Amino acid sequence: MDLAIVIAVVVVALVFDYTNGFHDAANAIATSVSTRALTPRIALGMAAIFNFVGAFLGQEVAKTVSSVIDVPDDTHGLVIVLGGLFGAIAWNLITWYFGLPSSSSHALIGGLVGAAIASGSTVEWSVINEKVLIPMLLSPVVGFTLAFALMLAIMWIFRHRNQHRVQRGFRLGQTVSAAAMSLGHGLQDAQKTMGVIFLALLTGGFVEAGDPLPTWVIFAAAGAISLGTWSGGWRIMRTLGRRIIHLDPARGFASETVASGILYTTAFVFHAPISTTQTITSAIMGAGATKRFSAVRWGVARSIVVAWVLTFPMAGLIAIVCYWVLHLLIGA
Repeated sequence: MDLAIVIAVVVVALVFDYTNGFHDAANAIATSVSTRALTPRIALGMAAIFNFVGAFLGQEVAKTVSSVIDVPDDTHGLVIVLGGLFGAIAWNLITWYFGLPSSSSHALIGGLVGAAIASGSTVEWSVINEKVLIPMLLSPVVGFTLAFALMLAIMWIFRHRNQHRVQRGFRLGQTVSAAAMSLGHGLQDAQKTMGVIFLALLTGGFVEAGDPLPTWVIFAAAGAISLGTWSGGWRIMRTLGRRIIHLDPARGFASETVASGILYTTAFVFHAPISTTQTITSAIMGAGATKRFSAVRWGVARSIVVAWVLTFPMAGLIAIVCYWVLHLLIGA
């Protein structure tokens, strides 16, 4: 029974990873596509490749995700993890359907926490506060501020240049910044799935707490998120690329550069699983606000913020229901 449930958890985790890929594909390439720096297919192909490579750059975020809850080392613990995954997948699909760029990261952690609470298991609130909630609040503010500042610097530096040539140059630069963003997405989001799979293997007794991530877990998670990215997330891409603000190449470059820098810093320095969605969206708003604050469609931005706020609790609530159903069906 334990082996069967471990296999089920691994499969469902990879399904989540796939939904993460097509849900968050827009994070890396929406600005490049909307400014016509890259065609959609080339952008998706590049994002898929760099997502795959980024998954191999570290394991610290995976370790953080695997430590947010403490579940029993038995079948019941596996049911808890499975319930959390179903909650995250359900919320991803709901927000994808409505074209809202919510956070797959917070959906995953919210789902795990919801299932743990429903089962009476221990939630490591100190890890949640330090590695999830504080970065969740700070990363959009930092993203908005830095993108606003970088774009002001770009405008000042190139103020006397031919603007057509400047924008053409930044359109080429967006190829690099979009690749950097895709690499950061793979670094951050693929590791979250690795963390859940490691938690399932640990609960099932197949690995020890101090063991490194098995190579097959890294390959599987990298492959699933890359396939999901290649499938595309056109609904959310439209929201990020055009509905918030109509970006030009310079603002697209500034947004992607700032967002990717934040992703690398939080992964390598703080080991925090932050939201790539929140980071790039806030950076787009910051760079766009340099035109004038009214250029940003704040009504759309408000809907996105509402989705951000709701993600953690809603994924948790859905996970509670999923846990109850699984508990009844499996009887663990």
